[in-house]
Amino acid sequence: MRRTRILTTVLALAAGLLAGGPPALAAGAPEPATTLAADTYTWKNARIDGGGFVPGIVFNRSEKDLAYARTDIGGAYRWQESTKTWTPLLDSVGWDDWGHTGVVSLASDSADPDRVYAAVGTYTNDWDPTNGAVLRSTDRGASWQKAELPFKLGGNMPGRGMGERLAVDPHDNDVLYLGAPSGHGLWRSTDAGATWSEVTAFPNPGNYAQDPSDTSGYASDNQGITWVTFDESTGGAGAATETIYVGVADKENAVYRSTDAGATWQRIAGQPTGYLAHKGVLDAENGYLYLAYSDTGGPYDGGKGRLYRYATATGTWTDISPVAEADTYYGFSGLTVDRQNPGTVMATAYSSWWPDTQIFRSTDSGGTWTQAWSYTSYPDRENRYTMDVSSSPWLTWGANPSPPEQTPKLGWMTEALEIDPFDSDRMMYGTGATIYGTENLTNWDDDTSFTITPMVRGLEETAVNDLVSPPSGAPLISALGDIGGFRHTDLTEVPSMMFTQPNFTSTTSLDFAESDPNTVVRAGNLDSGPHIAFSTDNGANWFAGTDPSGVSGGGTVAAAADGSRFVWSPQGAGVHHTTGFGTSWSASSGIPAGAIVESDRVDPKTFYGFKSGKFYVSTDGGATFTASAATGLPAGDSVRFKALPGTKGDVWLAGGSSDGAYGLWHSTDSGATFTKLSNVDEADTVGFGKAAPGASYQTLFTSAEIGGVRGIFRSTDQGATWTRVNDDAHQWGWTGAAITGDPRVYGRVYVATNGRGVVYGDTSDTGGGTDPEEPEEPEEPEEPGPSGACAVTYKVTNQWTDGFQADVQLTNTGSATWNGWSLSWSFADGQKISQLWNGSPTQSGPAVTVRNTDWNGTVAAGSSVAFGFTATRSATNTAPAVFELGEQTCAVR
Repeated sequence: MRRTRILTTVLALAAGLLAGGPPALAAGAPEPATTLAADTYTWKNARIDGGGFVPGIVFNRSEKDLAYARTDIGGAYRWQESTKTWTPLLDSVGWDDWGHTGVVSLASDSADPDRVYAAVGTYTNDWDPTNGAVLRSTDRGASWQKAELPFKLGGNMPGRGMGERLAVDPHDNDVLYLGAPSGHGLWRSTDAGATWSEVTAFPNPGNYAQDPSDTSGYASDNQGITWVTFDESTGGAGAATETIYVGVADKENAVYRSTDAGATWQRIAGQPTGYLAHKGVLDAENGYLYLAYSDTGGPYDGGKGRLYRYATATGTWTDISPVAEADTYYGFSGLTVDRQNPGTVMATAYSSWWPDTQIFRSTDSGGTWTQAWSYTSYPDRENRYTMDVSSSPWLTWGANPSPPEQTPKLGWMTEALEIDPFDSDRMMYGTGATIYGTENLTNWDDDTSFTITPMVRGLEETAVNDLVSPPSGAPLISALGDIGGFRHTDLTEVPSMMFTQPNFTSTTSLDFAESDPNTVVRAGNLDSGPHIAFSTDNGANWFAGTDPSGVSGGGTVAAAADGSRFVWSPQGAGVHHTTGFGTSWSASSGIPAGAIVESDRVDPKTFYGFKSGKFYVSTDGGATFTASAATGLPAGDSVRFKALPGTKGDVWLAGGSSDGAYGLWHSTDSGATFTKLSNVDEADTVGFGKAAPGASYQTLFTSAEIGGVRGIFRSTDQGATWTRVNDDAHQWGWTGAAITGDPRVYGRVYVATNGRGVVYGDTSDTGGGTDPEEPEEPEEPEEPGPSGACAVTYKVTNQWTDGFQADVQLTNTGSATWNGWSLSWSFADGQKISQLWNGSPTQSGPAVTVRNTDWNGTVAAGSSVAFGFTATRSATNTAPAVFELGEQTCAVR
């Protein structure tokens, strides 16, 4: 759930981003004698679609279909109507300015729709070493110019769902206002965002902090000026708008107004107190300023709230809340007006975590309200909407909740809510995991159902902690913050489900057995329950292990080369080892708690560890470790290292900090000695991919600084020379968590980002990777023999208006092992498969055939294989009655 995002992100920053990356450039470093080559790569995301909090959506008021979205750590996006997708706009943010991937506010210029502005900066405390900035673009975000600010901004700080803090004067678009946090007040630009100065006449910089006692400076920061709204009915073309409303994080003095274009300001008389105004949205046609109030700044908290309407002509305040204050257990934040029908206003109960968020709608300026769902007879509820998440099926979380909870949920952290100003039927709203939307919203007013679907394709917002690309099975398995992680069998498709059983709030580490890639282990964080899980089918299905005493977090985990044993270094407990699948753990000796652990990729009894400048080696399966005599390694713990597949004792280590040893080291003797590469200035990750054509050694990849240039680099000659494979338009802020090549596709590299998901690149070099949009046709497996007895279990696990999800289990009930299988059936009601995992499907009319993948074709007698799919359906959804394995009819269970 997204309520953990603040914890996982902050912990990741404290442990990684700040301890070792992105560090300041090393002072006085010698100029490396390196000539950098460059390669042209094609970059894409491994599709997840969403995965993070979207606190702001902004529609341009003068151009149809022009819309933007902002994320808390993953940059900004522009809507592309022709493809119904989002285009990322801040991938050019570099390593040193990583904080500028956090977007606290966006503004689209209605007078000149080519202009767009973004106020950027991730943290206002010392977690982010750089000040904030306002980025300005005259080509809709394709390129940017930067105006540095003398203070920090907080795209991932408490209160980030309030806004918008940045606004363009609709009559004089050279004038912009920006609400600042941390007591810095209100700021103005009169030259289209090029320069900024404080509005010294503004009387109140705010005083509300989520937790004034927080010594980290995170929750104790003054949330400051929270939104700016212009009254376009005042002023005229070329003259600054006269009336401006400003929201302030002050429960007693939340709303101010200027009637002389910002020269003087006054607290509006008669306003409600005891709440923060999250949003202020003006209906200039009817003369109403609507305000959404909460008792806290959000986005996670909020126990009480109100909605108010302020009549701008008379100064009359009216409480238009849809429920009595005593009946609220949430605050209000999402707020929008239908610009085609300004009497229509909508709001969200953003902090209603249980049983669901709520959306309210009024067509009489807040006089009366209806709501998205209501109770019939508790706990049963009636929804005005249907939800179709077939494009992002993981949004069900694999859950099976009891009423009144449902899956998928309508949402949570719903602070962004916008009706398209040109289309009353289209609405978008942000949640903690996606953007939802509808294109038949006005059905609401006819008491007929409207359909909500994810409108998030192209917006990738996961924070990535670890990546692996096994030599067989799925090409990519990921460890993610907040939503656990995924197994990608197709990089261009959204996986059906994140890891479940257990469902970690964040996965911190994962590994697979090099010689048995079906064996996979992951470790992660969970509020209550086990912190480790295992898979014997390449990550398709999981089962929980058992924690040793004292475990409080995932830490790092390593699998033996043959999958026979594991070494785990969890938070809260020392390093432990086990044989089998973690039913009983024994403490390892000779290695300190908190060490990073990895395995040798050849010798199943050799494991490695690193802690505080020391490298450790175990040759007895992790029972005992011995400190290596190697010296000169980084003194801190911002280190990532890996052992090379196929060669025992070949280890590469990256990491360090600008005030000490920093770079890339190589060992060929299991860490007894290391050699530092002189041609690498700084390195933070290291990974391996398929060897180049004609080369015998695997390709190296690293996120590093080489030749004075920060980037993603590739070497095909054991680090003797390096080629930069990204460019200045593709930097993604901080990329120091993980990197891996693909052992099956030369040149392909998977890069972990902190908020832009998993990006992968393919080379244009001769011998490079195939276009992932046009995958090579797999060889068809050999048909299983007709003598193999079989049984099938077919189960519909989720169903919606025009689609469903099903699981199929195929069991070998005969006496001989299958070497390849092919299961066929026919649908009776026109069902059509849209996505299938753990198998290779074909469908012609009603006839379906699913064949094994390259990793699950062998099925021993008495064993089972499983696959799942989503499909479209009509009103009926009859289950298939007959299943055939080759020419053998299977029993149906």
